[in-house]
Amino acid sequence: MAAPPSLRRLLSLRRHRLFSTTNSTTPAAAHSPPPVPVPNTPTPESVLYNISSLSKDPSLALAIFRRSAAAGHPVGCAAYNLMLRTLASDPASAQSHFWPFLRDMQDAGHSVDQGTYLAALASFKKASLTADYASLTAHYTKAQNEAKGGNPISTAAEAVRCLDGSESSAELDSKLEGIDLPLTETAVARVLRELRDYPIKALSFFRWAGRHKGYKHGSVAYNAMARVLGREESVREFWELIEEMKAGEMHVDIDTYVKLSRNFQKRHMLREAVELYELMMDGPFKPSQKDGPVIIRRISLGPSPDLELVNRVVRKFEAVWEFKTKELFDGIHRALTSNGRFDEAAEIVQRMKAEGHRPDNITYSQLVFGLCKANKLDDARKVFDEMEAEGCVPDLKTWTMFIQGHCEAGDVEKALQYLTEMIEKNLDADANLLDVIVKGLCSHDKVDAAYTLFVEMVDKAHLGAWQGTYKHVIGELLRVKKLEEALRLLRSMKARKFPPFADPFPPHIAKYGTFEDAREFLKALTVNNYPSPTAYLYVFKSFFAEGRYSEAQDLLYKCPIHIRKHHDITKLFESIKVESAS
Repeated sequence: MAAPPSLRRLLSLRRHRLFSTTNSTTPAAAHSPPPVPVPNTPTPESVLYNISSLSKDPSLALAIFRRSAAAGHPVGCAAYNLMLRTLASDPASAQSHFWPFLRDMQDAGHSVDQGTYLAALASFKKASLTADYASLTAHYTKAQNEAKGGNPISTAAEAVRCLDGSESSAELDSKLEGIDLPLTETAVARVLRELRDYPIKALSFFRWAGRHKGYKHGSVAYNAMARVLGREESVREFWELIEEMKAGEMHVDIDTYVKLSRNFQKRHMLREAVELYELMMDGPFKPSQKDGPVIIRRISLGPSPDLELVNRVVRKFEAVWEFKTKELFDGIHRALTSNGRFDEAAEIVQRMKAEGHRPDNITYSQLVFGLCKANKLDDARKVFDEMEAEGCVPDLKTWTMFIQGHCEAGDVEKALQYLTEMIEKNLDADANLLDVIVKGLCSHDKVDAAYTLFVEMVDKAHLGAWQGTYKHVIGELLRVKKLEEALRLLRSMKARKFPPFADPFPPHIAKYGTFEDAREFLKALTVNNYPSPTAYLYVFKSFFAEGRYSEAQDLLYKCPIHIRKHHDITKLFESIKVESAS
């Protein structure tokens, strides 16, 4: 298959200056809102809110935390974990305060939760704090192993996990009464955390604990229970719990809100995310200003954004902040353009301008995306002229949206032409754009062209491609029986320290290739040492599955001695001999 003319033109451009992995998107101008008063009531929710509000100033947040603890304010496990994440997020605080605070946290009887552990690891990695990364990993692993040693928390959680769902309250009593579990909010919250994958069983334990004399659930336990119930299979129980909290004058704390909102958005429970946002905006512990636009953006990513949900977020945002930010305008604009309501989107842009916000590449990229989605490609091209007239130069993101629209419309030839035009304007491609254009070519059976472009950009122009793009092109090459080219990309993956995408090769080689092809595949997996015996075993099994016993035998003779003598491989060949004899 010959490369399309536009691809030949693209590849003829000077390679050394065309591509880089940097993204030239210009950030939107910042807008500083008036501060929201932080509640001073000494409750678990207010302590968390104070720490969260000072997340950009870890030293001040730590001072507030210590002052709250010294004054006897309720400082629980959630507050300790939030403070630990805050300290880890700043390199200076991480090195001077993180480990002493972690020791204080342990002395207070609290443990590091999984979310905090992963967030702290990410912060350490970003700051190149290798020693801290290793130490935290060792600390967390040790704590997890010790937690399996039959302590009351783990024992109670295991007893609840073993419930079959039909046991009575009395039977639950008999299972839990013999466990020396201190009924405190901290203990209840820790058990619930271990039951996070069993929401209904966790609720049974929560109710069991609440029936005991001398103990009463407070905000800490209720928030821990809310985190567990915030999923699709227990959403009815979640909102019933929220109503109980409201009746008891308790609030969802800001840390619980952040985790629930992220979870709802991740699980596409957007109505729940909006209702939770409204609940928080009506209460004393309001989310940050960025939350509204983030939720609107998540709504807008769907195929047909729900404008009623968007309007609900906007109304709550305006009721609290009394103005619209650039980010909020962009969110509304994105939802309208994604729904093909371009006249209303234009009105939003005019209102944006009237309130002093200048449309930028984000605004125009959304319009280009919406027009391409509506298959109005010529109108999308006119947006570029409009941008230049406004003094806004189209950036990489805008071009990517435009090129992607042509790929999805089936006009990959035009997409390549616009890619060439973009490069001639001295804009550098990135991994995202490479992924878009390569997948566009493959989806229209231009696999040879996709491979040629991929090799040119990655191996010759040194663009850092995504692992997923490698996998996609390798799969497509094998689909059209281009084994040699697929092996070249496999070697390229290894050279760039990606885990090799080996799985599709053995079945393909066993069906269409030879034992020499299998040897080339195994060589491609080799860097300093031979591939693992598991890799050889997979190849042999694939040959056997196709009934190609002689090819498997020929390959075995060419294998290193430690592979020929390996127990699993010897056993496999012996089993085939037995089957053949019978």
